[in-house]
Amino acid sequence: MIEGKWVEEENLHLTWVFLGELPEADTTVRRMEPLAPLPCPVEIRGLGTFGKPPRIFYAQSREKLLYQQAGKFRKAGFDLYRFTPHITLCRIKKIHNYKRFKEVKKEYEDKILGEIVPEITLYKSVLTKERAYYKKIESVTR
Repeated sequence: MIEGKWVEEENLHLTWVFLGELPEADTTVRRMEPLAPLPCPVEIRGLGTFGKPPRIFYAQSREKLLYQQAGKFRKAGFDLYRFTPHITLCRIKKIHNYKRFKEVKKEYEDKILGEIVPEITLYKSVLTKERAYYKKIESVTR
């Protein structure tokens, strides 16, 4: 139904902040110091898309705890422009049956799809010709 670039299971994650190109991670690691991980796992519930036409297909969470955590990121100096808690599943190239796609998306509207673990990790995105992968730089564990 969807043609596109699906995210490999090991690369699934919730992005709090996309930092772009940084010369070094030291400043970001220091800004992470006041943060604490989520106190418990958070449910992923429902599916959504970004863009018109849709370009990103994602699993979402509307749990208050994520928005409260986003406020802590802002206080630590991170810019969470239009924060929408989500996990990207696919970068869409084409939807072959849009009507059916909308029906399936609605079927999953209130289904629990998994959970977000209580961890904050700074990753470096590494792009290769074959795929992208993420190199762990620092984690908030307390």
